[in-house]
Parts: sequence; C-alpha cells; structure tokens
Amino acid sequence: MSELRHADPHHARLLNPQNLSTHELSPQNQALLQLGQLLREENYRFITVTPLTHKRVNTRPENAKARSLTDIFGWSRPFDRTLVDARMFALMEQAGVLEAQGDSWLSRVRWSSFGDQLLVHSRYPTEAADAVFFGPDTYRFAQAIDAHLAQTHAAGIRRAVDIGCGAGPGALRIATACPQAQVVAVDINPHALGFTRVNALLAGASNLEACASNLLSDVEGEFDLIVSNPPYLLDPDERAYRHGGGELGAGLSLAIVDAALSRLAPGGSLVLYTGVAMRDGADPFLARLGAALNGRDLQWSYREMDPDVFGEELLEPAYASVERIAAVVLVATRNKAS
Repeated sequence: MSELRHADPHHARLLNPQNLSTHELSPQNQALLQLGQLLREENYRFITVTPLTHKRVNTRPENAKARSLTDIFGWSRPFDRTLVDARMFALMEQAGVLEAQGDSWLSRVRWSSFGDQLLVHSRYPTEAADAVFFGPDTYRFAQAIDAHLAQTHAAGIRRAVDIGCGAGPGALRIATACPQAQVVAVDINPHALGFTRVNALLAGASNLEACASNLLSDVEGEFDLIVSNPPYLLDPDERAYRHGGGELGAGLSLAIVDAALSRLAPGGSLVLYTGVAMRDGADPFLARLGAALNGRDLQWSYREMDPDVFGEELLEPAYASVERIAAVVLVATRNKAS
C-alpha cells in the first residue's frame, strides 16, 4: 500500500483509501469475501449472543444439528452436506473454513449482523489462542462510538484508529459514518487483520486500512479519534482476545489509555469501552484513571454502560473478591490549541 504524506507533520503516514481492493486478500480470504457476499444475497442475519447463552441454546436436544444457514454460520452447529448448495460448499472449501465432524461438517467461522453489515469472525466456542471474538460487547462498543459521533463534529475527523480491532467493528463504524476520514485498524493478531480486511471490503469501506501494530507503536502521527474495546478479563489460558492482564484484567485498558493520550490531535478524543471488576463497592479502574488523566490538557467523562456483564466469571478463583463486572465507557478529549 502506498502512503500519502501531507505537509502537516501530525498526519504523517496517512493511508491511501483508494487502494483497498481484493488484491490485498489471500486466496482463502477472497473466497471468504465471496461467501459473505453470497450470505448477504440470501438475506442471512444473526445477532451474536454471549458464550453462556450460546451454550445453553445449543445444548437443547432439537439444536444438535443445523437446519438452516443461521444454524451453520451463526450457531456453529454441525450440518449435513445436503444443507448447502454446491457453490457455497465450494467457497467454504476454498476459504479453508470447513471442518469434518464424523459424517457432518462445521464452519470454522461465524457471520454476525452489525447494523446493515455482515462481519466474519471466529466460530463458537472461541477456544483457540488466536480466536477473534464478537458478541454483545461489540454491540455496546458500537453504541459508545455512535454516541460520541452524535455529540461531535464528525466531518472534522480526518484520521482515526481502532486499537485491538478484532474483526474490525469499531473501525468500520467510524469508516462508514465518516467517509472523509482515513481509518486505521490495528491488531497484533494476523487472523483478526484478515477478517477486518474481508469485512471492510464486504461493507464497501474503502477508507479503512488494517495493519499490524502493538497498540500504536507501529503507526505514526496523531489521530482525531482513537477507539478501543480491549479484552478485560483474567483468563487462565491468557488467550489474547480475553486476557486483559494486570490487576483484575485492567492492565491492557490502562496501557491503551497511556498510549492514546500522547497521540490525540488537538480536539481529538479517545473512546474506550472496557470492563471493570468492582470490589467493596468501589471502582479501582476509575481510581487509576483519575491519577492518569487529571492535570492533563484534556476533558474527560466516565460512565457505566451496563452494571453487570459476564457474571459467570465470578465463579472463577481470580474473582473471589469481586462483586460484579461492569461495562464502562471513557471519553477523553484533548483541548484544542488556544
């Protein structure tokens, strides 16, 4: 991909939105894109639920085998070869997303509805170390971005980045709402970046570029909008899509705040959606944020979007002292130069 360079040094290494094309995809991901296009033609829709709800629904006896495309690509149920036509089966083979299970087959990917778009991501259960998660947190993250864009001058957003983009929903939300913006989606997981490129092309978001970066270390310049929905749980297996590290899973969220604040353009904002383990009626993440944000040249707000998420995690030993896990939204905006 060629680079656009502007006289403004704060906007170095801007990406050329016109160069996004299927040529950037591997042959497997080109087939995956065609599969998404075919599903869209079939008016496929699926709202992805929490893993616990998914498990409960799938364990019902009548749901042992797939009976529809939604069962195959949404609920991740085994299916008979006769349930899909030859074209769809061939695309699944070409995309490398078919897995044999006895006399049946499984799809290695799921497709989820995201407004009018379809996004591809990892199948249920997301057990692999490089799994790419999508779920109710994703929908809440999108709501946080929408709320911010509704309160700001979206046309003034020239450059944006989604840190830890996963399947790319945050970056896509910005790219479609701000077609004038150059949007960068970064992740350390190559699997996530591949999904993001497929999803961007399927959505027609030619102003979005996915690239490998550990936080913002491998991209340059300042941003008018930085968003992130990082993992925030303590995962015994330390899977990248779940494990936040640090104290009760807050480590990565705090690292993102630290990395983002120095990269905001004047008037630029960080929108962070994350989860916080609450103890003794107190919010330890908010206390850490106060020390990091107060006294800086910015304005910030903080709110609970949902007071109780992933309650099943409280059964784990690491959460023995935790009362609840809350979904929270931080918005920090750098003051404009006077």
